Order: sequence, then C-alpha cells, then structure tokens
Amino acid sequence: MKLSRKSDYALRALVTLAIRQREGGPPTPVRELAKINDIPRRFLEMIMLELKAAGWVTSVAGRIGGFHLAVPPEKLSMGQVVRLFDGTLAPLPCVSVTHHEVCSQETSCRFRRVLLDIRNYTARRMDQATLQAVVDSQPVMREEIFAVGFSGGDGI
Repeated sequence: MKLSRKSDYALRALVTLAIRQREGGPPTPVRELAKINDIPRRFLEMIMLELKAAGWVTSVAGRIGGFHLAVPPEKLSMGQVVRLFDGTLAPLPCVSVTHHEVCSQETSCRFRRVLLDIRNYTARRMDQATLQAVVDSQPVMREEIFAVGFSGGDGI
C-alpha cells in the first residue's frame, strides 16, 4: 500500500494540529503548518479546505487566525483520512469493497486471498490508529526501517 501525497500531507497537518490542541495553542496558520511539515503551501491550502469540508478542522480568520481540530483526536482515525483522499485501502480493486472492479481471474486467482488478508489487516490497523494514538506514539527511527527480520525483503 502506498499513500498519496494528499493523504500523507493531510495526516502530517492533522497530527500537528492534534499536538497543538494538546498544548492549548492558538490556531495554527497554514503557512506555519506548511513549514513545519515540509508541505507546499498552496497544496496544503487545498487539503485544508477538504479537511474543513469533512468537518475535521475549523478555521479562524484574521491576522492571528489559522486552523484547529474540530473533532477530538481520539475520534479521527488514519483510515478515515486516507479514505477521504485516496478512496480505498485495498491493494487492488478486486478486493475493494467501495471501489470493487471485477477481475477476469476472480474464480481462479490464488494470491487474491493474500491481498484480501492484507486489505483487512490494513483497514483494521488504520482504523485503530486515531490521531491521539499517533500523537502518543514515538517517531520511527531509521534503524527500525531496515531491521525487518525478513529474508528476501527486496522491494519492501
């Protein structure tokens, strides 16, 4: 599974807002969100409009304006955000519920079972990962990425 840039950037911005909310800070201007998270400002502005339309952020106009979370961070999951921007968590359309496409190999495909298991695990894990849980977790260290404990890891 690979997240789109939109999902990636939306999650970065939302996590930052969740951290700021916990600290009791003022609204966060989009230029500051963009700088902190290394996101092109114009692209982030479009993303924030979509997050606002979804009811997940509110904006305050003016010189000291910016964005706040509109929902408690424990009520918004990574799965919800990714579905908003990417539409699906399934690795292929033949195992998607919301964007299902019929495949000519459906009745005989053996690896489809593995992809269905991946879809189910991914959806369950992403839906359990609330913004609050993400904020409470530690960043992944570079060493963790390469300590896979799996032989034949080319392409991971």
